[in-house]
Amino acid sequence: MPTAPRNPDSPSAWVERFASLIVPGVVLDLAAGGGRHTRLLRCRGHHVVAVDREVSALRAMADDGVRIVEADLETEAGWPLGAQRYVGVIVTNYLHRPLFPAIIAAVGPGGLLIYETFAVGNERFGKPSNPAFLLRAGELIDAVHGQLRILAYEDLEIASPRPAMVQRIVACADG
Repeated sequence: MPTAPRNPDSPSAWVERFASLIVPGVVLDLAAGGGRHTRLLRCRGHHVVAVDREVSALRAMADDGVRIVEADLETEAGWPLGAQRYVGVIVTNYLHRPLFPAIIAAVGPGGLLIYETFAVGNERFGKPSNPAFLLRAGELIDAVHGQLRILAYEDLEIASPRPAMVQRIVACADG
């Protein structure tokens, strides 16, 4: 029986599947967009740092448990979070390869990286189609290899919330 398409404003099924493994603490929602994962994590009792270039959709969520950081991660200023480490780092539908080292370094001891974004082959479904925004085969594995322990990895075509080629990984920092 076919499943109903997911609402694009709903949390990613990949993030939902693994969010319960994040221990209590502060979670980073990088390139948070409209805040779908910030809401999910806040409902699970986490404090969240939500970072995006455009934060107007996030402002309504700002409270004692949600800190909003407005930053363009792709400028010379780059990483706005210093050496802060988190119990979880969530990244979806975003790729800026120069940030891989900072993203991985932001995963604190015992922390979890949950990353999902578009992969090569997505160009047949529409945007993004620029290779600069599409992961190459095994690229997420290569990015974390030797730094984080891989718990789950997929490189596949999905049907929902819309057809796409994605790569996704869940990896943890020993500690």
